[in-house]
Amino acid sequence: MKRLMQLYYRYKDVLAYLIFGGLTTLVNLVVFFVTVTLGGWNYQVGNVLAWFLSVLFAYVTNRVWVFHSHFTTLRALGQETFRFFSARAATLVLDVGIMWIGVSLLQQNEMLTKLVDQVVVVVANYFFSKWFVFTKSKAAAKE
Repeated sequence: MKRLMQLYYRYKDVLAYLIFGGLTTLVNLVVFFVTVTLGGWNYQVGNVLAWFLSVLFAYVTNRVWVFHSHFTTLRALGQETFRFFSARAATLVLDVGIMWIGVSLLQQNEMLTKLVDQVVVVVANYFFSKWFVFTKSKAAAKE
């Protein structure tokens, strides 16, 4: 049991990211399904809306429960928010590209392509968030 607790404390941020990343992915997939499959929207329009709503959800959950980010000034919060949305915008480009290749070029099913796409995007988002967004720098803590 002691070993299990050591592993938990060592990887608790990764586990939290997997849980909230899974929920974020669920938000993304549900919005995509509702807009594209049920609503008949263009898959890229549905994809961008799904991205936007899932990024809002992800920002709050990642900030509070995954990376435990605490800002001391409004400026620091603004910088963190800008970094988060900028990093996610970078993976939106990856997301749109994968969807275009899968659906438009390879003529694959939209939902199947979206599932594969989300695996790649979730991994990329974790590293962007860990390395560029929710950093624990001394300079940011002093602001």
